[in-house]
Amino acid sequence: MSSPLQIIYIDDDVESRTHLSERLGFAEISHTTTDYVSWLQGDTAEPGDRSVVWLGQCSLPISLEKLMQQFDQLDDKLPVIAVSPWPELEQLPEQLQEKIIGRLNPDATLDELTVMLHRALIYRQLQLQYAGQPDLFSPKSVASQFEGMVGQSEAMALVRKMISQVAGRDVNVLITGESGTGKEIVANNLHRASKRSSGPFVPVNCGAIPADLLESELFGHEKGAFTGAINSRAGRFELANGGTLFLDEIGDMPLPMQVKLLRVLQERCFERVGGSVTIDCDVRIIAATHKNLEQMIVEGSFREDLYYRLNVFPIDMPPLRGRIEDIPPLVDEFSRRLAKEGFGRIRFHPAAIRSLQQHDWAGNIRELANLVERLAILYPDAVVGVSELPPKFRHIEEPDPDLYRGDDTQETLNVGVQPNRLTELPEQGLDLKLHIENIEQALITQALDQTSGVVARAADLLQIRRTTLVEKMRKYGIQRK
Repeated sequence: MSSPLQIIYIDDDVESRTHLSERLGFAEISHTTTDYVSWLQGDTAEPGDRSVVWLGQCSLPISLEKLMQQFDQLDDKLPVIAVSPWPELEQLPEQLQEKIIGRLNPDATLDELTVMLHRALIYRQLQLQYAGQPDLFSPKSVASQFEGMVGQSEAMALVRKMISQVAGRDVNVLITGESGTGKEIVANNLHRASKRSSGPFVPVNCGAIPADLLESELFGHEKGAFTGAINSRAGRFELANGGTLFLDEIGDMPLPMQVKLLRVLQERCFERVGGSVTIDCDVRIIAATHKNLEQMIVEGSFREDLYYRLNVFPIDMPPLRGRIEDIPPLVDEFSRRLAKEGFGRIRFHPAAIRSLQQHDWAGNIRELANLVERLAILYPDAVVGVSELPPKFRHIEEPDPDLYRGDDTQETLNVGVQPNRLTELPEQGLDLKLHIENIEQALITQALDQTSGVVARAADLLQIRRTTLVEKMRKYGIQRK
C-alpha cells in the first residue's frame, strides 16, 4: 500500500527502529526513523503537512509532557501515536493528551497500521483545514469530534472523512443506508461541525407523521386554519431557523408535500398553513432515507428535481455486516453506557464476539444495541459466552461446553464465569493464592484477546488502571498478542 502520510518514527532502540522500518518499507509506507537526541537537536527534517509522529522507547531523562510540549511548539497540528507503553500518558494535561490520537503495538498487523494511518490522516486534515476557524471545529480529539460514531473500520473512516469535507460548507446532504445504521448520528455530527453549530438541530421523521398533519408540522399553522387549530403554532422550519433541519425517512414524504418542500428549498421562504405572511427561512437541510430514491423516481413516487436538490453531497452509511471489525468496540461502548445507567457491566467472551461477527445484522447497530441491553438485564456483571447468546446469534459452537450443566441453556442464567468452578472447594483442598492468581491470569488474557492486545482498553474492561494491568502482565509474564 502507498501511504498518504509520512511517518516519523522516533525510538532509541536501534533494533526496534530497524524492525519496524523493514515492516513499513515492505508495506510501502513512507517513513523516516531517528532517535530522540537527533530529533531534539534538529538533525532531522521538520515535519510537513502530511506527517505523523510515532513515539517509541526513550532513554533520555525527559518526561513525556516535555516531549509533547516540544512537538506542540514545533507544530501544534501534529498527530502523535504512542508506540511504547508510556505509563505517564494518563497524567498529561488534557490539551496534550488530545494530540495523542492512538496507541499502537510495535507488532501490530498491517490492517491495524492502516486503521491508525486513516485516523492520523483525518486528524491532520481537520487541523489544517479548520486552522483559524474555531467556529467549525473545537480543538478536541478526533474521537470526540465524531460523537457517537464508534469504530475504526475503513468504511467508518471514509464516513468521517466525508463529514469533515462537507461539514463546513452550507450545502444540503443526503444520508442513505439501511435502517439502524446510525444516519441521525451522522446528521448530528454534521451539525455540530458546521458554522450553524450554535443554532438548533431540529429532527423530524417524515414517515412517523400522518400525511394530513405533515404540512402543519413542517411549516406551522395559524389559529383557525383547520379544525383543532385553536392557537397559532410555529413549524419545524421556523424552529430550525439559523440551524439545521434533519428530514429523516424523506422517502416516506407524500408527493404533494414534496412539491411544497421543493419550493421552500428553491425560494427559501414559506407560509404557515392558513396564513398569508411570507416567512424567510435560513436552514440547512440534511435528509436521510433507507429507500432507493432513484428507483422511486423511476416508479413516479419521488420527484427527480427534489432528489437533486437534496442530493448535493451524498453520504452512504455502511451496514454493520460490512464492518464486523467494529463490533467489539461497539459492544464495549454499549456496555459502558448501560453500566452508567445502573444495568451492571457485562463483558463478552472472545468466542461470543466471534459468533456475533458471523451474524447478518438485519437491524444493524440498533439490533446490536438492543441485544447488549437484553444481555445486561439477563447477566448483570457477568461474562457472556456463546451459550448465553440468544439462539439466533449462536453461529459457532460453545468452546467450553463442560462449564454448563445439561443441554438447556435456560439453566445457565446469570452464570457468566461459572461459580461452581470458581468457588467450590475440592475435597483435597487447594492453594488459595495460586487459585486466585490463575483466575486473574485467565481474565487478563481474555480481556487482552477481546481488545486485540490494546492494554488501555483491556484495563477498562477489567476496571483497573492501565499501570496496574501492566504490572500484573509483567508479574505473570503475559505478552500482548
